[in-house]
Amino acid sequence: MEEQKRRLAWTRRKPGAYSISLAPEIIYTRSNLIPALVSSKVYRQLEFLAVGSWWIYSKEGNAQDEANDAETGAVHKEPRGTLRKIPGGREDVFQDKSIDLRSTRSLMKFLKLAADPEAYPTVLPEWGDKPFSNYLGSEFKIDPKLQAPLLALTLSSDLPSNTSVAYALPRIHRHLTSIGIFGPGFGAVLPKWGGLAEIAQVACRAGAVGGGVYVLKKGIEAIDAPAQASGAPADLVSLLSTVRLQGGDFVKARWVVGTHTTLQNGNDPLPQTNTIKANHFTAIVSSPLTALFPPPSEGSPPPAGVVVVLPSGSLSLPPSLGYQAVSEVPAIYLMIHSSDTGECPEGQCIICTSTTLSHPSTTFLLQSAVHAVIDSLNESPKPKILWSVTYTQHHTASPLSPSSTEVNDLPTSSSGESTPKYGTIRLQDLAPSPALEDEVLKDVRAAWERITADDGDARGRFLQFEDREGLGGVDDGDDV
Repeated sequence: MEEQKRRLAWTRRKPGAYSISLAPEIIYTRSNLIPALVSSKVYRQLEFLAVGSWWIYSKEGNAQDEANDAETGAVHKEPRGTLRKIPGGREDVFQDKSIDLRSTRSLMKFLKLAADPEAYPTVLPEWGDKPFSNYLGSEFKIDPKLQAPLLALTLSSDLPSNTSVAYALPRIHRHLTSIGIFGPGFGAVLPKWGGLAEIAQVACRAGAVGGGVYVLKKGIEAIDAPAQASGAPADLVSLLSTVRLQGGDFVKARWVVGTHTTLQNGNDPLPQTNTIKANHFTAIVSSPLTALFPPPSEGSPPPAGVVVVLPSGSLSLPPSLGYQAVSEVPAIYLMIHSSDTGECPEGQCIICTSTTLSHPSTTFLLQSAVHAVIDSLNESPKPKILWSVTYTQHHTASPLSPSSTEVNDLPTSSSGESTPKYGTIRLQDLAPSPALEDEVLKDVRAAWERITADDGDARGRFLQFEDREGLGGVDDGDDV
């Protein structure tokens, strides 16, 4: 008890010791972001840490008794469950003694298919839009209890009945083929000192060294298209868009690039969109939860991050929440970061979880997930939540498909002279995900190629930069 009080007091006394990411995402080692960081030279300013074990939660106890307690007004308490490692590949499946021989053969058959994208064309025409769980049961006779870990690897925030084969197969392939790229036993990394925000900061620093100018805390109020009419004599200044910023400042630009959300203004209306709300719960825990961070392989250092999955139906929620059955709750993913990330002091950890489920009791659901995982470890003394925050992020879902861009070319000269291109490029607002999706960089690359179409030096050299003074021009030997 005294130790808990001491840590709580320390937390309040030194708030600068924390650096919490509001939207944490893991980066698979086969992500297209990794080679881009290398070619752009900014990797030298970054430090990546391993994301180790993936765990799946299963409940114990009598869920009906828990529901009855809630109906009589008793305080709802999730029965203590257990955590089990999710096998990371074929070797892990063979070593798992809890899987019988028949199930092992079925899993081996599926994993072989999942690792071979060339086999997908024979599967997707018939099964592409059908539930992944139905496919596993029908084609591979995989038991429902063993389907949950495979569904967990998809990182789907939807119900199993809505998670299609076309969605699941590429994501399981990504997971399986990423393991071992940067070291044995793990297939994903996270940046130290603040997650993906650290990459953005390093990229901004590189842009500044290269001559970029940043205006902070000033959003776009309006974008005024140039008055230059098509066919009129070319005048470079008249072809520039005017971007009016909050506070009265403005800049002129040949190209204006942003997401649908950032480019929204009265005289440039957005296409019809839908808003996705991601509800988050982030907590500082008084224990490092060491049991969750075993070394990924013999001789390897402990990882700095782990993923815990509570599959659909694993939480026994009281009827007062309004769910007809516990299976209506989609999977919940917990990203747990150790103090090695620099996000919290030694002896503590950060737990981040979120869901796109829309319900008044969503916060209760996320809190229940965190407490269920902490209780399952059965630590003594029981870890406490020193501080927590709930918040909602709004993401714009565009009618355009992910990784496509919308380009609005501005009028240019028709005099026959070679005139640079001008326009506005809208990048897609992608839905939230526990992992960084490759579509993010595909979208950026499409914009790069559009802008550099007439630039012989830059065209085809996406994010390939020479060493810049002040940005670690001398290789200090750091590895990604």
